[in-house]
Amino acid sequence: MGENREYLAHAEDNGTINISEEVVAAIALDAMKEIDGVGSMSQGEQLTGKKAARGVHLDVQGDSMAIDLYLMVRYGYAIPEVARKVQESVAAAVSGMTGFAVSAVNVHVGGISFNDEKEKRN
Repeated sequence: MGENREYLAHAEDNGTINISEEVVAAIALDAMKEIDGVGSMSQGEQLTGKKAARGVHLDVQGDSMAIDLYLMVRYGYAIPEVARKVQESVAAAVSGMTGFAVSAVNVHVGGISFNDEKEKRN
């Protein structure tokens, strides 16, 4: 998404705030990486459409968005618990930092990570 940035517009009293989709994806990834049990991004994340950026897909409808995350869970962690924590963390971070409502955070677990990849994640 380097040069072909799409912007999300948020109208305010004094003008419009434009936030790059890359910024929203970075916020979501950062929030996701803080959760214990998250391994790496799933191998299939680039098949999710033009708005995919490193395992994040945004579907914006007005001032609300749905976020799809494609990831791997580290071996030994309960997948439903990790996914729920990711949903809560990402929704809070994105809505708090952008002002957009988050209607859904869909977590797609594409596999199990057997290595401790916490330090290797990008």
